[in-house]
Amino acid sequence: MRSLSLAWRQLRRDLAAGEIRILLAALVLAVVAVTAVGFVTDRAERALAIEANRLLGGDAVVRSDTALKGELLQAAQAPGLKRTQTTELDTMIRVGKGEDASLRLGDLRGLGEGFPLRGAFRVVDAQQPQEHDARGIPARGTLWMTQAGADTLDARLGDTVSIGDADFRLAALVVQEPDAAMDYFNVAPRVFLNEADLPATGLIQFGSRIRYRLVIAGEAGAVERFVERARPALGRGQRLETVQDARPEIRSALDRAGRFLGLAALVSVVLAAVAVAMAARRHSERHLSGVAVMRCLGAQQRTLVAVYVGELMLLGLLACTLGVAIAFGLQWGIGSWLARTLGVSIPAASLVPAVQGYATGLVVLLAFGAPPVLALRRVPALRVLRRDLDATEPSAWLVAIAALAGLGALLWWKAGSAALGGAMLIGIVGTLAVLALLSWLMILAVRRLRARLRGSLRYGLANVSRRASTSIAQISALGLGLMALLLLTFVRTDLLDRWQLALQADAPNRFIINVQDDQTQPVHDFLRAQDLGEPVLFPMVRARLTQVNGKAVRAEDYEEGQTRRRADREFNLSTMDALRDDNQVTAGRFWGSGKPAATEFSVEEGFAKDLGWKIGDTVTFDVAGQPLPGRVTSLRKVDWESFRPNFFVLVSPGALQGYSASWITAVSVPPSKPRFTAQLVQAFPNLSVIDVDAVLKQVRSTADQVSTVVQVVFWFSLAAGLLVLMAAVSASQDERLLEGGVMRVLGGSRRQLRMAQASEFAAIGLLSGLVAAVAASVLSGVIATRVFDLPWTFNWKLALVGGGLGMLAALVAGMAATRRVLDAPPSVTLRELQ
Repeated sequence: MRSLSLAWRQLRRDLAAGEIRILLAALVLAVVAVTAVGFVTDRAERALAIEANRLLGGDAVVRSDTALKGELLQAAQAPGLKRTQTTELDTMIRVGKGEDASLRLGDLRGLGEGFPLRGAFRVVDAQQPQEHDARGIPARGTLWMTQAGADTLDARLGDTVSIGDADFRLAALVVQEPDAAMDYFNVAPRVFLNEADLPATGLIQFGSRIRYRLVIAGEAGAVERFVERARPALGRGQRLETVQDARPEIRSALDRAGRFLGLAALVSVVLAAVAVAMAARRHSERHLSGVAVMRCLGAQQRTLVAVYVGELMLLGLLACTLGVAIAFGLQWGIGSWLARTLGVSIPAASLVPAVQGYATGLVVLLAFGAPPVLALRRVPALRVLRRDLDATEPSAWLVAIAALAGLGALLWWKAGSAALGGAMLIGIVGTLAVLALLSWLMILAVRRLRARLRGSLRYGLANVSRRASTSIAQISALGLGLMALLLLTFVRTDLLDRWQLALQADAPNRFIINVQDDQTQPVHDFLRAQDLGEPVLFPMVRARLTQVNGKAVRAEDYEEGQTRRRADREFNLSTMDALRDDNQVTAGRFWGSGKPAATEFSVEEGFAKDLGWKIGDTVTFDVAGQPLPGRVTSLRKVDWESFRPNFFVLVSPGALQGYSASWITAVSVPPSKPRFTAQLVQAFPNLSVIDVDAVLKQVRSTADQVSTVVQVVFWFSLAAGLLVLMAAVSASQDERLLEGGVMRVLGGSRRQLRMAQASEFAAIGLLSGLVAAVAASVLSGVIATRVFDLPWTFNWKLALVGGGLGMLAALVAGMAATRRVLDAPPSVTLRELQ
């Protein structure tokens, strides 16, 4: 208690005298940066999760081929949950009467009250010809039909649609479904009616193939408990889906957003460490003389440690409280703006970012602030007489390693990913090593050059070499901070460019399937006549996996979930002579244009990983009762965001000859051809056209929302990072202020001092900025390719611009931090620093 009392008195004295304000400001800014980014990230991620759940119509869905009952229904009745059900089956749909009637096999969906629990149907009806959100579900005696289905059947609003024994009035055309992006490979047309009208159709009979869906929504914790309870209760023919089971295009956008937001938090941690380390160094230097006096008066080392570490802890609690309070206020304004921009409801902030803010602030302070403060216990009493004797700490290397380990733990914790945290840590260590080496070489060069220079330039560069250790520390700190900010800039640019490229306006929006062998050329000619480019048709052969390396495949041998479903279901095999740019070989050798002597398979790498396949494995498929064995010779990375036909398994050319196949192609149909689907189906009645316009709209909408969140977090992190960088620069200016005061006393003009300071900071900034730009560019390439799965090329122009901006930032920050030497009288400056 006595040491704590002394620590509190020391803190009050230092705050009143301004001794510790820089460290307090740096720590407050660090906590504000980390916590505010955490608050915004937490709210944005949960908002995006809610928006993504609109793709399901709820937060979780149970699909079943039998009526749901028992444990699943009991789990859905838990407090905090809302539920509804839908019923689906395939049936014939007839539009109109008599000989002019259109008849087509379609998908019928009966909607329960309350569906969808998330999102909404976008419809066009007689009352509102403009696209709008529908209220509720179809009224009794009416139905809705997808726009693509209406095009296929040539249906109009108000037409009579016959389903089974009942007639309905077509009341609305569905432009976008809440759950269309979960699985868009369903054949149009699709109709929606009130579930209460299903008995009137006479379709619900013994032996009918009916599919049931239980849709759940509610509080996040309640939904998680439902999922945990429902998974083990699933029976045969039942499947649980969450947004993680969405199309790869949706998942990749959400995953990359989460990783970028995690990267923004990592940058905040790095900047916090830089600022605190520099400020703590200045703080310890200012206490050297006072500690020497205490040593002369008999103070023991453990007393000094208790007082100064206690002061640090009290300072940390004060700074963390102020920082969290400021961040909490900032996030309200940002959250309100984000809600208006995205047009979504942003959930309230949780307490987790506040806890992380406290933890990060205290860990950073102890890891980077404690080592220089602990060095105070080594101050010799002789320093009272000789000011050139500084504290020495024999365990400096151990302290440095401990600080680095502390930063590594923080990076790993904030990243939530070993790859991202490891890449950041390796990048930081490498950047520091290069910066320290280059700054040392620059000091040697300046020492040789300064004799040939004159005036302010000579004095400014002499300052760099005169304070070698200070210059190395400052260059390393500046370079590391700039590297973190430039890294965030580079990755954000790559990320947004990738989304814009992947979701370009001419992405295929119609999939044409069930093309028969004798129709490939006529369909090709029809599409060319429609000015839709040069279509490419791919064969599809239905197959089931039967053996791997001679061992029979059983679904029970695989874990529950997607892997078991892949092993147990039929899927499509296809072939290609050459790979497109959205398929890249990651292992093995692709067969190319030649025909291999034996059958070979090229497998999508994620599919192979799930099933445990590797290069050289022998795999056997069953195709219509005939075995198709072959060897896995290559693994591919597939860009599912291209919206072009892609396949998990490709077969070498010639291996599929003799097997019954249908063909598939994808084209981009412009809005100026609204009759395309009807004309194609009229010419080829057996074809099925899958309209993915609604899916593309949902994917683009999700990517746009994610991009907005990414940009908001980026700009906020950048602004907070620049403030922290200012604190780091200003934390090492005492010696410059002292020298400037002496120069003013000796007659130095303001212009001479300004030029000297500008030359010093320009040299430091140039070296820091260039190294930081190169390091950030290389590290962004590692993160882009290894973490974000994005293509990357070194951008020299961006690196040079980044280096120039880094030099400018260091110059402006340094000049701003030392402006007091010109504004304050020399006597005041000298008196404060002595």
